[in-house]
Amino acid sequence: MDLLKAMTIYVQVVETGSLTAAGLACDLTPTMVGNHLQALEARLGTRLIHRTTRKQQVTAFGQVYYDRCVEILNLVSDADRLALDHHATPRGRLRITAPVIFNNECLIPAIADYCERYPEVQLDVVATDALSDLMEDGFEAAIRIGTPSTPDLVARPLQPYRLVLCASPTYLASKGVPATPEELRTHECLTYAYPPRSEMRSSQLDWTLFGPNGRVSFRIAGRLKVDNADALRRAALAGMGIAMLPGILIDADIKAKRLLEVLPDHSPPARPLNLLYLRDRQMTPKLRSFVEFVVERFGDSANSEASNGTHAG
Repeated sequence: MDLLKAMTIYVQVVETGSLTAAGLACDLTPTMVGNHLQALEARLGTRLIHRTTRKQQVTAFGQVYYDRCVEILNLVSDADRLALDHHATPRGRLRITAPVIFNNECLIPAIADYCERYPEVQLDVVATDALSDLMEDGFEAAIRIGTPSTPDLVARPLQPYRLVLCASPTYLASKGVPATPEELRTHECLTYAYPPRSEMRSSQLDWTLFGPNGRVSFRIAGRLKVDNADALRRAALAGMGIAMLPGILIDADIKAKRLLEVLPDHSPPARPLNLLYLRDRQMTPKLRSFVEFVVERFGDSANSEASNGTHAG
């Protein structure tokens, strides 16, 4: 027997109060409704409804079974709705947030393709390096540097955030080219002022590099601290010191020799980059479309160019 169908018919019998009314609701004859009910009772080995020629009375077990059938049928309906949502057209307003440089250099240039693919989605994009509470701040998704510490978030890994140590030819000609990480202590180091709500804030005065002899960490010093990576880039271009900047921001400057890589055999550790969304948030078509698009475009294995860090920076 089709158990879900039998449950549906039984629920209709209880709610309508008669086999005839249940049959109309289920497009069945009263006889067929009665046959389904008898088969269900035989399967359960007990009466669900006491029936006479004048009335029907739900048994004590029948009431408990009815309540459970309603729960089960609602779950089945929810599952069907999820499947429909999965194939539904993404539409509506989607509020997202991303780090400033990733947003400007990577996400926004790609948004045109997303909008062309999903013309019924409107995007609200907030570019900030501060940590955001997705629920409190009303974001459906966030792209963030670092690894989330809360189990409430689903993290989809993207290409790591590549950093480059660099300075202008003018600065290096004036102050000398450092040959070892230790020599950086005697140089002007331009530092990034992380926002208060940033998990990178605690490490802003320490630089870590990986080289032939492994990892080395040291305290840096400098007179300039800026809370904007592009402003930090401009300070480096102006010859004010050595900066650790995202590759996506200064790759063109390196190629044009406006900036030179410092200690090329020592690399800053790449920082994890993740697309985050709430674990218990319903995966609406618009959110699913954005998640799939970002992972396709910026995921670790998105393309060979991405695997070299060209997009992640």
